[in-house]
Amino acid sequence: IDKIAAHVMTGDVIHADDTPVPVLAPGTGKTKTGRLWVYLRDERAHASATPPAVLYRYTPDRKGERCRQHMAAFKGHLHADGYAGFAELYESTDGKPAVVTEVACWAHVRRKIFDVHKSNASPFAKDGLDLIGALFDIERSIAGKPPDHRMRVRQALSKPKLEALGLWFEAQLKLISGKSELAAAIRYALNRWEALVRYADDGRLEISNNAAENAIRPVALGRKNWLFAGSDSGGERAAVFYTLIRSAKLNGLEPEAYLRDVLTRIGEHSINRVDEFLPWAWTAHAGAAKLAA
Repeated sequence: IDKIAAHVMTGDVIHADDTPVPVLAPGTGKTKTGRLWVYLRDERAHASATPPAVLYRYTPDRKGERCRQHMAAFKGHLHADGYAGFAELYESTDGKPAVVTEVACWAHVRRKIFDVHKSNASPFAKDGLDLIGALFDIERSIAGKPPDHRMRVRQALSKPKLEALGLWFEAQLKLISGKSELAAAIRYALNRWEALVRYADDGRLEISNNAAENAIRPVALGRKNWLFAGSDSGGERAAVFYTLIRSAKLNGLEPEAYLRDVLTRIGEHSINRVDEFLPWAWTAHAGAAKLAA
């Protein structure tokens, strides 16, 4: 887990998210709310051969200091939602520039506008959805392409649309009630505008944080089956196994086969060679063993 964590946090770009986890509170017969955090490094979207990996961490609460501790070694671009706990990471300290740069999520903006359209069929909201949809259409055409290609396309196609969308947002605020849900959604976007448009200038970045949301989804689905963690230490163990299982799946492994082999052999394996058991290295080992057989 430490090796996977180091691999994730030495990336130039990561995605982060979190979700609540019910945890049994000792002696009360009730549950309290803990937190599972996810930190994803997956550079395949811009044609990198760097192995993907995902790190899960459990904490007994959602204090901002938790995620900042997790990311103490990280320097680069962070895809995340607007959670205030991340905000300090983007601030300069002692006259030194911040080492973490925020990349905001257009899927969050779209979702807020979609909720408005769903509730009242607002034609203004529909226009906003169409404008944002055009940005996602461009992204689908360059998925898996190298960073320089992605940036050229975004400069030519996405940037003009982003500029037009920003003007459209500002114009709508003059036409609709400032107390409306649509106005709140537009202000949400404009308040994060610099972070929202940052992806257009860097081919390594993404238009949304959907990758992290996809990584956290198995936890949300799992809650329906296991209901709650038995303790804080149980939450920490859950984070360990989510890290191993989901990182194995990201690297094309069948998790049970991977864990069975690693758990069988790790007791007699040199700690100095534990890297050989990382999911992306184990793939190579498994292939070599098959050839030897």
